[in-house]
Amino acid sequence: MDDNWYSDENATFGDRLAGAREAAGLSQKELAKKLGIKVKTLASWENDISEPRANRLQMVSGLLSVSLRWLLTGEGEGVDPPGTEGTLSRDAKALLLELREVQTDITDATKRMARLEKGLRKMLEDGSA
Repeated sequence: MDDNWYSDENATFGDRLAGAREAAGLSQKELAKKLGIKVKTLASWENDISEPRANRLQMVSGLLSVSLRWLLTGEGEGVDPPGTEGTLSRDAKALLLELREVQTDITDATKRMARLEKGLRKMLEDGSA
């Protein structure tokens, strides 16, 4: 196995993004839908024509179960190089992906709750509640 397959010297951000998407068993259309972007936008990322903003980059990392560092540099937790056999079935990978999506939803909801609580506390302190 070539441990440097996705390194910065051998692969681009787009290569790593496409590799992670394929390892997750997703088409460009499926991933674009999950990210709320156009397929053309995702294709331009994979072809290194453009790059995602930080918030989308974080979503991509979470949805594809790879580290942000790996997406950017090829170092850290990522996917196995092409041609190596994974130990998880396609169904297991789909479940892991769904779990990651739920985790992202919970994190977003937690941030929203904290923001709402902060607003309510401020209203109570100001006496405007």
